[in-house]
Amino acid sequence: MRILILGGGPGGYEAALVAAELGAEVTLIDKAGLGGACVLYDCVPSKALCTAAEAVTWQELGETLGVGAEPAKAADFRSLFRHIVSLAEAQSRDVERRIGDAGVKIVHATGRFVDAHTIEAGGQRFGGDAILVATGSSPRELDTAKPDGERILNGRQIYSMTEVPEHLIVVGSGATGVEFAHAFNRLGTRVTLVSSRDHVLPNEDTDAAHVLEAVFKKRGMTIMKRTRAAGATVQGNGVVVALSDGTALEGSHALFTVGQVPNTAGLGLENAGVLVSETGGIPIDGVSRTSASHVYAAGDVVGGMMLASVAAMQGRIAMWHALGQAVAPIRADAISSTVFTDPEIATVGVSEPQAKERNLVVDVMKLPLATNARSKMMRFEDGFVKLLATPGGGTIVGGTVVAPHASDLILPISLAVHARIGVAQLAQAFSIYPSLSGSIQEAARRLMGR
Repeated sequence: MRILILGGGPGGYEAALVAAELGAEVTLIDKAGLGGACVLYDCVPSKALCTAAEAVTWQELGETLGVGAEPAKAADFRSLFRHIVSLAEAQSRDVERRIGDAGVKIVHATGRFVDAHTIEAGGQRFGGDAILVATGSSPRELDTAKPDGERILNGRQIYSMTEVPEHLIVVGSGATGVEFAHAFNRLGTRVTLVSSRDHVLPNEDTDAAHVLEAVFKKRGMTIMKRTRAAGATVQGNGVVVALSDGTALEGSHALFTVGQVPNTAGLGLENAGVLVSETGGIPIDGVSRTSASHVYAAGDVVGGMMLASVAAMQGRIAMWHALGQAVAPIRADAISSTVFTDPEIATVGVSEPQAKERNLVVDVMKLPLATNARSKMMRFEDGFVKLLATPGGGTIVGGTVVAPHASDLILPISLAVHARIGVAQLAQAFSIYPSLSGSIQEAARRLMGR
């Protein structure tokens, strides 16, 4: 069977690996390097930046534990961003090598549908029995604040900086906005975070968002809530961000993180009978099929939860289905995600606000980490573990962890939600002492005690 894949991000390259393993003839078309924007511009670089910012926390911790030495030096952004870009490029090469070793044909060009089963790319035409569209997304831009790559920036232009910005105004308080705000704040920049909502991270657990706000304020960040940016202009060696209430903010740089737009324009989707929604995404069913039964879509181009893990699973499901394998749709209630701030916020399943919105009756156990022995060793006092379960010590349906490396700690809760594990099963598993993960088990024990 001939498989064509448009896009080399997580949705595309994971699909290519599955299809190749199942014996299909696979051609992957992508103009940029393999790994897509996730590896080259977005996920990998931004998390590498957050990791660098985490080093500041460890320097501070060392001083409180009596092992601090020389004062921390100012961040060298030129070297830091050179390292980040090099890391992203190396990861892209690793992905391309892996795809090539699997026998996938790689075409570095822009692809476009000629008809329902044909894609034109690089002056050639390729035929496919099944086609996957995984072209990702691009940063949304405001007409009144067009990025210039120097003073007014989007998240992909940050890495061209050569010095620490004096005052960075971050517009947008979703995951991307707070991650950049956190990183620059830790690396020595004065940061003002502009949020149009009642609190940062409006789609996350409310308790977790409040903890992060408190940490940010403690570190000197200014947070402007219920405030919307109307535009931005460059003035001299700085930038002025106009607010919807008529006031303005002055800074050295402005970073706009106001969402992503699916990359569907120019693909010729109409030539394949693929419908596009009003928001620009491609609607799919549970097995990633579009309105054209032989055309699938995965990742940011679909819209919805724009996560690398979701893109990869949608791509795999598409290939399993196209190649006749048994497959189950993605369970939206079992998807885990992380905000890579310091502390990190990781969530899975149903959140407490979602349970209230849906009128779901759940038992909630929130356990502060301040009493955890390992947390005390780390001088960490701001986080917590929260578990949600069906009443009477039943099945775990959701959870939140606010802690260092919560992205790793969420796994046992994610497994519990995915496998519909009961509170007693998690409570009776062995955990390490001392460990932060021990608080997850302790929360389960307390739920079981109810």
